[in-house]
Amino acid sequence: MYHSVEKCDDDPFQITVSPDRFDRQLRWLARCGLTGVSMRELLRAHAEGDAGRLVGLTFDDGYADFLGEVVPALLERGFTATVFVVSDLIGEHNAWDAAGPRKRLMDADGVRRAARQGMEVGSHSAGHRSLTGLSEADLWHEVTAGKAALENLLGEPVSGYCYPYGHAGAREVDAVRRAGYGYGCAIWKSELSGRYALPRTYVGERDGALRLRAKRMRHRVRWGW
Repeated sequence: MYHSVEKCDDDPFQITVSPDRFDRQLRWLARCGLTGVSMRELLRAHAEGDAGRLVGLTFDDGYADFLGEVVPALLERGFTATVFVVSDLIGEHNAWDAAGPRKRLMDADGVRRAARQGMEVGSHSAGHRSLTGLSEADLWHEVTAGKAALENLLGEPVSGYCYPYGHAGAREVDAVRRAGYGYGCAIWKSELSGRYALPRTYVGERDGALRLRAKRMRHRVRWGW
């Protein structure tokens, strides 16, 4: 689970990885014989029993640096990834992180370019609101409006959903399933873990080879894949 890749001195939420560190993390994956792929590819391979050397790479929020820093680094190694986009804020900035650095989000053309270059585009809701505090009507809007907007923008189905802040209870997971998504990404393991609440491992600036190895082992032991 990544967010942003760029040079950044002010990062109170620890969502930013420098380009140099990111490059070294990708090189570590390659040295280990692992291939970074989108969640769409990972789940397809998992269903076929062929996901042993694959690692799902996800990027929340849809920052502009995904196109400028992430995609070139991935393509250089034959990797792909999933980027989860906040549909109502395309081309704007991360207004939900008022206490953190202002980061630009991909515009519509950037989202389309990412998809054309083989990246999966998923929904990160319409407005990046925590779903667990919303009314039924607002919850349904956040889940369905993002999907509809991105499908209209891309001209193809959007099958992945990512819960803002990782907040997902039984009601929210059920809404994502009913909205027609193929999977949902959470953060932590819970009693809801499964295809619609997939747990992920955070990767940050401090994660070098030793920490990545430990995190990979912990992920496999805790979550089974």
